Amino acid sequence: MQRKALLKSMENKEALNTLLEIKELMERSSRFRSISGWSIAIVGLLASVVSAGAWLLLLPHEPSAWLPKGVGGMLINSPYRTLIALGVALLLLVVSFAVVCLGSYRIMRKQGDNSFATAVRRPLFHFAVPMVVGGLLCLAMLMQGHYGLTSTFMLVFYGLALLNASHYTSRAIALLGYCELVLGVVDCFVVSHAILFWFLGFGLMHIVFGIYFIVNRGK
Repeated sequence: MQRKALLKSMENKEALNTLLEIKELMERSSRFRSISGWSIAIVGLLASVVSAGAWLLLLPHEPSAWLPKGVGGMLINSPYRTLIALGVALLLLVVSFAVVCLGSYRIMRKQGDNSFATAVRRPLFHFAVPMVVGGLLCLAMLMQGHYGLTSTFMLVFYGLALLNASHYTSRAIALLGYCELVLGVVDCFVVSHAILFWFLGFGLMHIVFGIYFIVNRGK
């Protein structure tokens, strides 16, 4: 009897281990893990350069000989500044998206996986929903002349988009999302430092997490 009980116990443990392995395998297969750390770091570098350029061109500095005429004294809330900010932000978004997709695509090709379009569909959809809503909200605020909290909403909705997509990607993406949310909330209490928080959120944080993915391969 004891022998039968022992055998039954061993069979139950083996069955449990098998179920746990199947669950882990299904969880891994449902997550998009082919994230390029280099592409994330490049996005951070691009955002840092754009932030530096915005600080030089958009803030009301004294006119300088090497700046275009009239740019040095441009008002922060001028329509000209708004158009420049929107154009640069859209360009950075498109370039960043292309860089990340290209980096992930190359990783999957090296692994012999040709299912890039299928694998990226679900995380991309969950990422895009908060981004589109946040983008439309920011656009409406700019059109109505409410400039103060634009950077806050950008950081907050970007953080929400990362958290939403993290269920289908690496867990480190969720941590990046939380960092963006914290920066966004802090930004709404700090006046006249929007470009600094842009740099911290879209520049420095991406560089740090890019290095993390390079070292840990997104795990």
